[in-house]
Amino acid sequence: MDLGTVVASSWSAGISLYAVAAVLGIAGRLDWITVSPALENPWVIGAALVLLAVEFVVDKIALLDSVWDAINTVIRPAGAAWIAAAAPDQELPLPVLAIVGAALALSSHSAKASARALINTSPEPASNIVASLVEDGIVGVVMALAIAYPKIAFVVTVFLAIATSITAVLLYKAIRGVWSRIRRRFGRGDPTVPATG
Repeated sequence: MDLGTVVASSWSAGISLYAVAAVLGIAGRLDWITVSPALENPWVIGAALVLLAVEFVVDKIALLDSVWDAINTVIRPAGAAWIAAAAPDQELPLPVLAIVGAALALSSHSAKASARALINTSPEPASNIVASLVEDGIVGVVMALAIAYPKIAFVVTVFLAIATSITAVLLYKAIRGVWSRIRRRFGRGDPTVPATG
């Protein structure tokens, strides 16, 4: 497996680990790329496709998507670490590959989860669906590049990882601001209303 494929797959796994696992497994079985034999196992591919179908639906429902992201906070980086470490024909040591894989997935997962938490403060449902479809599209494009043009995928993923890391920090600060205003408003009551008693 080309390093560009490893890097792009790791970053994409932070958004949808199950899509990445399914795509890599199917691509491996079709001899498009060389992947870990475990990913080519029909049971692994089947399980990834089932979980991807669940994720596709849950990810478009407000609040449920944040619960799903919370559950996957450990799963996505851990899965990306395994995919990177198990990638055949790599020159980097396994621990380095695992750390790089986990870090890339954590950058995209953090941006995704933070964006969804902020979007969930809006009462309308359409923004969640649009955000989810955009994420699905990005993963599809990056994985297509990862398989067809790994060197281009490498460069694109480096830029995406930098962008999602910065985005995650900015969104985290924005979320803290929103929640602190909500706590002040509802936790302590409205300061403009005089106390009775």
